[in-house]
Amino acid sequence: MTSRAEIDALCMTPATELAGQLRAGQLSAREVLAAHLDRIDRVNPAVNAIITLLPEQAMARAAALDDAFAAGGPVGPLHGLPIAHKDQLPTAGVLSTSGSPLFADFVPAHDALLVRRVRDAGAVMIGKTNMPEFGAGSQTFNTLFGATRNPYDLSRTSGGSSGGAAAALAACLIPVADGSDLGGSLRNPASFCGVVGFRPSIGRVPDVLAPADPDGMGVQGPMGRTVADAALLLSVIAGPDPGDARSLPEPGSAFAPPLAVPGPSASPGSPAFAGSLRIAFAPAADGKLPFEPEVVAAVEAARAGFEALGQVAWAFPDLAGAREVFFTFRAKHFADMLGGYLPAERDRIKDTVVGEIERGLALTGDDVDRARAARRRIDAAVRAFFRQFDALVLPVSQVAPFPVEVEWPEQVAGQPMAGYIDWMASCWTITVTGCPSVSVPAGLTAGGLAAGGLPVGLQVVTAPGNDLLALRLAAAFEQARGPLRSS
Repeated sequence: MTSRAEIDALCMTPATELAGQLRAGQLSAREVLAAHLDRIDRVNPAVNAIITLLPEQAMARAAALDDAFAAGGPVGPLHGLPIAHKDQLPTAGVLSTSGSPLFADFVPAHDALLVRRVRDAGAVMIGKTNMPEFGAGSQTFNTLFGATRNPYDLSRTSGGSSGGAAAALAACLIPVADGSDLGGSLRNPASFCGVVGFRPSIGRVPDVLAPADPDGMGVQGPMGRTVADAALLLSVIAGPDPGDARSLPEPGSAFAPPLAVPGPSASPGSPAFAGSLRIAFAPAADGKLPFEPEVVAAVEAARAGFEALGQVAWAFPDLAGAREVFFTFRAKHFADMLGGYLPAERDRIKDTVVGEIERGLALTGDDVDRARAARRRIDAAVRAFFRQFDALVLPVSQVAPFPVEVEWPEQVAGQPMAGYIDWMASCWTITVTGCPSVSVPAGLTAGGLAAGGLPVGLQVVTAPGNDLLALRLAAAFEQARGPLRSS
């Protein structure tokens, strides 16, 4: 490849196709890496998605993979695919800051389990992706590296907290990426950047570094430009591990593409039989949350894509109490993680994170017990809901991508927001259910791409543990929708 057009065409190739070419020996790992490094050099300065780049280390790894291929074939399903890890994920010998001045010089000695699994599958780590400080807030900026911009419109935010990952995918700097999601950190940036982000069931992707917290709601998960690309990465990072008591038993290979698209060829009664699917469609969620009209319009327009898959009706589960559950356990999480840094390091932590820590430290046993009781009631309501429906479809975010200078929207559809994450209740309400949720592009705001339209995503939500159906439905909708953009 010598021309810029050839390089860009390779970088825009779906990960599943690129992986197939690498495993077949049609491309070398060095060729693929060189093309992506060239594009990063040209595009990343404006987007600021990748904040630590390791070109020499990556090229040495690619050369080793090429040698291994010559000796015995591909190393694994990700053989030769470049990847960049979210900056909170520990990577041995590589800066891992979590976007915080407290960890500006932190270089861990060991890799996270996810990093080890991806490496063992043959991927090439090229660096780290940007994130807000400690993942707090769905706007990717920090004092160490600055803001990450949206490749669709550089004046807009990429969302967060996996905003660097989403922007890197949308800008075709890498073919797959990992992220994490507590209140929407995989789904919201995917929605804003027109890519796919999958929040799996709790325990689907084990995390042996996190303390075993029965109240924990955070997960790690895959991102890609297509559902199949995200599933390819999931097939490597999912699967049980004895170090995580909550890890689920199914092997990661159960999620490997190609994904069987729901259709009449499957037997009646199976999750893939189109005639049997019952889809709850809620373009304004429960009808109580405010949404910008352009978001609702984009999701409404997606209804026909789901009507081809089964019976579609408006419905939404009873999630009363979700706010108390989410805000209580989120604060508890921050206090457990960072409480020891107050008061000594208060001035080096951003205000929104300090607020979370202080709320967590102030929680009483009764506060936690009430939240646990509310969560049990929600769990029961969700089980009842998914006895009636196979899936729930709703918007990911309540707003379209907003200006990068704005830390968080202070109002949505004219309604004031009380705090920095109230505007994304459509995401964190689903977090509380424990359900797997795929953020897949629904379309663009009015006018489309030619008129500067911005991406809007929808969530495909299924019952806890039913991750494969969520992916299959999202893939079927993606196929019905067609390309979001041509390049």
